[in-house]
Amino acid sequence: MSVKSGERIGGWLLAPLAWLLLALFSASLSLLIYAGALLTPEMLTSLKAQSTTHITLWIVSCAFAVVMWSYTLWLTIAFFKRRRSVPKHYIFWLLLSVLLAIKAFAFSPVSDALAMRQLLFPLLAAALLAPYFRRSQRVKSTFVNP
Repeated sequence: MSVKSGERIGGWLLAPLAWLLLALFSASLSLLIYAGALLTPEMLTSLKAQSTTHITLWIVSCAFAVVMWSYTLWLTIAFFKRRRSVPKHYIFWLLLSVLLAIKAFAFSPVSDALAMRQLLFPLLAAALLAPYFRRSQRVKSTFVNP
């Protein structure tokens, strides 16, 4: 595999990288919470006392957290390696983040103000970063490795 010398990661690309690293940190904390629930006897007993529907939803939510963490980790590594596929995957990752925020807004039992705040940041990031990744010459000249 050859490594082409494109531009280094810098300038406005530091903002999407920071967003990606924060999301990876947040997803890691989420996985720690799920692991804590599985490792604490009280939480495990409480989980077993739930209905089958709630247990299924909890397992699906946990699986989504693992998938999102894995995808975010892979995308972070690809970002640092300046892979050619990063712009498309980053846009997909942003849209996936927006969809998960909409799901949380629609189905979580939290106040509307908190849900709107959770929805605002992924929407803002997608609105600003997706066009940047799509049209920027800097992005095209940075992500050049196969």
